[in-house]
Amino acid sequence: MAEGLLRQAADDLIKVYSAGINPVGYVHPLAIEVMEKIGIDMSTHTSKRYEKFINAEIDIVITVCDEAKEAANHLFEDARHFQWSFENPSKVAHGCETILDAFRLTRGEIAPIFQAFAAGYTQAQNPVAAAPTHSEYTKIHALPAIHALP
Repeated sequence: MAEGLLRQAADDLIKVYSAGINPVGYVHPLAIEVMEKIGIDMSTHTSKRYEKFINAEIDIVITVCDEAKEAANHLFEDARHFQWSFENPSKVAHGCETILDAFRLTRGEIAPIFQAFAAGYTQAQNPVAAAPTHSEYTKIHALPAIHALP
């Protein structure tokens, strides 16, 4: 979900990759469902292992759980790191009646943070212009969703 939300928030300003510590090879069907409800198609996404990106030029690493933070700090030492911890929605979150509710809750927690992150990055790249053109954007690579799966 983090990858889809950051892609939507940042448009083509940020090239987004997503990886996990223990991926299962597919995206949870409920993640696909809740993302589809807000217009993000993740039906062709797969979960990938973080080693796939070790040789990629990663400038920013965003981790969304504590286990991933430890791995990312060691593997992507030259990158700038941002950390937000979210509950794994595949384990029913506290106060949620169903796993689907947990996925909705997690989506709702991640979305505004990534929107603010993308907006801040856009403004930092071009603080004077109100609406920078595509050619004025500086592309970065972000790995937003290194996360541990159960």
